[in-house]
Amino acid sequence: MTNSIMPLRLGVFYDGNFLLHASNYYNYIHPLHTRLSISGLHDFIRTQAAQEEGCPTSRCQIAEAHYFRGRINAAEASQRGNQLYNDRVFEDILMAEGIQTHYLPLRNFSGRKEERGIDVWLSLEVFELAISHRIDVAVLILSDTDYAPLLRKLCSLGVRTMLLSWEFDYQNDEGTKVVTRTSHELLQLATYPLAMHEIIEHGLKRNDPKISALFVGNDNNLAGEQEKEISEILSLKDGYGFIKYPNNNLYFHSKDVIGDFAELAPDDTVEFTIERNPQKQQDVAKNVRKLYPASSDPEVDSKEEFPGLYEM
Repeated sequence: MTNSIMPLRLGVFYDGNFLLHASNYYNYIHPLHTRLSISGLHDFIRTQAAQEEGCPTSRCQIAEAHYFRGRINAAEASQRGNQLYNDRVFEDILMAEGIQTHYLPLRNFSGRKEERGIDVWLSLEVFELAISHRIDVAVLILSDTDYAPLLRKLCSLGVRTMLLSWEFDYQNDEGTKVVTRTSHELLQLATYPLAMHEIIEHGLKRNDPKISALFVGNDNNLAGEQEKEISEILSLKDGYGFIKYPNNNLYFHSKDVIGDFAELAPDDTVEFTIERNPQKQQDVAKNVRKLYPASSDPEVDSKEEFPGLYEM
């Protein structure tokens, strides 16, 4: 049992690409249709560590938190609608939670953009903190077998590991099967392997508030607020239109537009919320509002918008 006086120091380490896949699954595929909450994850981690280590939650503190991901350069991001804005919003969220960000540029390999070196950088950061005795438990949000040597080394150093894993599969818009799995070798090596997909489903069935708080819109900081999405208009008809949104594009009616429906055009960037149509049993867009470049929209220029949402 952990000493009841000394704090339990947790180090949380995110493979950003794996976190993105898990968050996208709950936002686009799962019936919840909302993203994972970083603050909710941290509260869950502290509670779970206290349970596993046999100490009060108040003594479980996140001493280190690091986020690693490859990303495109600014010029490319500027060509992708609101990519730069969404990246900045998410970085603000990470910063608010005390998470240090580590990025490497995506490189072209055989015509595909790939991230190289992220697993090595993450492993080196964890190892440095472990050998300097700055963490007691390494909390890992990652899935690749390449991290197996890291878990073995942490075990030899006496640092416990908590592994948050997800397993799910679905078909994307192109009909391709998308599979996300966590390496079984990692699960065997981890001191505390947590099958998050199972924990979440069981918790939702029991209406467990700790599980509900894992998602944006269900935690205390966002109570009563609707999550806003940003995408582009796909097409317009007489009095209605469709917005690009995976896996199924979203219908919206002219009466649900904030502003003048006649001013909208295909490829316009819009902000909107998502609601369920109980009659047709499908998601539709509501509160649709056209977004303008900062230089041309005085309303946007006059105030700073920070929705506090997990956007990636």
